[in-house]
Amino acid sequence: MIQAVVNFFVGGGHWMYPILLVGVLGIAITLERYVTLSRVEKANRRIWDQLQPVIMHGDLDKARSMTSNDDSTVSQLLQTSLESNRASWNRESLELAMEEEMMSIIPQLDKRIAYTALYANMATLLGLLGTVMGLISAFDAVANAAPSEKSNLLSASIAEAMNCTSFGLMVAVPMLLFNLYLSTKSRRIIDSLEIVSLKSLNAIFRHRSSKN
Repeated sequence: MIQAVVNFFVGGGHWMYPILLVGVLGIAITLERYVTLSRVEKANRRIWDQLQPVIMHGDLDKARSMTSNDDSTVSQLLQTSLESNRASWNRESLELAMEEEMMSIIPQLDKRIAYTALYANMATLLGLLGTVMGLISAFDAVANAAPSEKSNLLSASIAEAMNCTSFGLMVAVPMLLFNLYLSTKSRRIIDSLEIVSLKSLNAIFRHRSSKN
């Protein structure tokens, strides 16, 4: 089987190498983003499980202390509201401050995910380009070949050229799936942050109202 894979790759010509490079880069970015987003998700879940009862009970000083000693995105988001709460901001101002913080967090989560879709398109186009260039070379070779050799030479050259398209699609399809998975994972984290933001704001102003 390994020999068959090697023969398939070698048979596709030199255009197989840029497609392989695109696939390797796409897999590297997928792994890096998966590990990063998984860590973010785990850290957010851990700190929110600790923070939620504290904020709901109105112990905002303790919540400030907990978020200042934590580097999760939940803490990064809530530090804005908890610190701003000292200045007795109204709800609208506080929502704007948290929205601004969200705008700085979202690019960190979505970073490099779009590259996987780009690499999927590149792999497909490189595969087609390799096939077209291979067919051009095949017809040039056939034009100068002896009549008895033309049929065999043409069929072998076309089979070789088709390897590029096949390999490009083999790389592109997983890249699109990786892109969908990572985008969904990032969106899930962003949605959870929005829920945390809303729950925290409600708790802060409920606590402020009870004091008044």
